[in-house]
Amino acid sequence: MSTPVLICDDSALARKQIALSLPKDWDISIHFANNGLEGVESIRQHKGDVVFLDLNMPVMSGYEVLETIKREDLPAIVIVISGDVQSEAYKRVRELGAIDFIEKPINNEKLTSLLEQYGIYKPGGYNSRSAPEITERIELRDALQEVSNIAMGHAGDLLGRLLDVFILLPVPNVNTLEGSELHMTLSHIAQYEKVSAVSQGFIGSGINGEAIIIFHDASFSDMAKLLQYEDLESNHLEIEVMNDIANILIGAFLNGLAEQLSIPFSQGQPNVLGQHAKIEDIIKNQQECWQKMLTIEVNYRIQDHDIKCDLLLLFTEDSIPVIQTQLGYLLD
Repeated sequence: MSTPVLICDDSALARKQIALSLPKDWDISIHFANNGLEGVESIRQHKGDVVFLDLNMPVMSGYEVLETIKREDLPAIVIVISGDVQSEAYKRVRELGAIDFIEKPINNEKLTSLLEQYGIYKPGGYNSRSAPEITERIELRDALQEVSNIAMGHAGDLLGRLLDVFILLPVPNVNTLEGSELHMTLSHIAQYEKVSAVSQGFIGSGINGEAIIIFHDASFSDMAKLLQYEDLESNHLEIEVMNDIANILIGAFLNGLAEQLSIPFSQGQPNVLGQHAKIEDIIKNQQECWQKMLTIEVNYRIQDHDIKCDLLLLFTEDSIPVIQTQLGYLLD
């Protein structure tokens, strides 16, 4: 009897990649879930004796899925496959019952070796099966969201290690926006708060863009404690802190994208757009430069600290065909 295998990930691209990475001579029936809630229901219906689980998902996260499996004592062997590569994430999923953790992008050999290691799969035991039929079309937005998820994880891991904290990672938001829509997006990020913002331009082969880091003013007090500064009253010191964190998050994120797009990026110097003001006042002088563009939005939070900052990457309209070409191998 075939072993029911569940792939639980909000990304169609990730689901496809994992399915195609499974050993061809493994006697299994493959099922898919788009989020954690669907995943739990599938496990309850005995469609997931073996589960490959993402962590950052809407509706119900991978952590919540593991908590539910543990609480209800559901019969599932879980292997986490995630872009969140923080050591604390690995520790947490093991404590919640996952047998192991594989970082994205998926490595076929590592996955097969791990399945053999735990006795879940034995090579040569069955006739080769055909590749799973996956009819869902992979759109540019989904592919870019998945590579952004991986880049976000590496940036969060770097910041977490430098500050010795755990970074709470969201699902990246990818959209194509007009200038007016971008204004509304930025206003929504900090609708009722005063913020400070830093921008940094970047350029690659046919790709141009600008990254903006928005710091919520309520975060500065906790940032001072975390960085072991007596205070951040000095304007010079505050700008230095903003520039340092912007360099870390933007640089690590772009490096993660560059590796997956096979395009290196050069970054300009950080530029403070404004401090302790409404976001509308900070961006009003920039708005004329922002026409139609591709955007990636990531909202970073630090656990146990009132610290939040938002990373927004803006790619010019001319950059979109280049990105699509470079992601072509994922869209097939």
